[in-house]
Amino acid sequence: MSAPPALQIREANAHLAAVHRRAAELEARLDAAERTVRAQAERLARHDQQLRAALDELGRAKDREISALQEQLLTSEAAVHSLQAAVHQRDELIGQLQPRAKLLQDICQRRPPLAALLATLAEAERLGPLPDSVPRHLSPGGPGPPLTNSTVEDDEEEVEDHLQPAVFGTTV
Repeated sequence: MSAPPALQIREANAHLAAVHRRAAELEARLDAAERTVRAQAERLARHDQQLRAALDELGRAKDREISALQEQLLTSEAAVHSLQAAVHQRDELIGQLQPRAKLLQDICQRRPPLAALLATLAEAERLGPLPDSVPRHLSPGGPGPPLTNSTVEDDEEEVEDHLQPAVFGTTV
């Protein structure tokens, strides 16, 4: 075999040099890409870590809020039970007071006639008893003793009662 011509050797050397440059260029780009990928991976890892920390904090805040709401719910339920007990007690008291209120309403409705009766009794009391000089027999045209079935003893007692002086008094 013979040696290749010098021109071919120079062309082969130039081609090899271009391949080496291209390989070095590609290796540099690969290194740059690997550095970019590593930097992005590190940023993503940091970002992921920050998001996990934020998510954990949100979970803890949610748990605290749920706990506070549960305590508030228990407090509200206790207040509701307390208020229901108070309403029940008041209902019982109302049930006890209703008959008395009805009685007071009846008294209030009967007050005017009672006041008139008391005024009449006061007037009668002001007039006082009959004087001793007035005869105590019944007038012929006036009202007579009540007609009842009575015995002689009863009649005598009634006569004595009619002879007693009339005195009006009020106890109210």
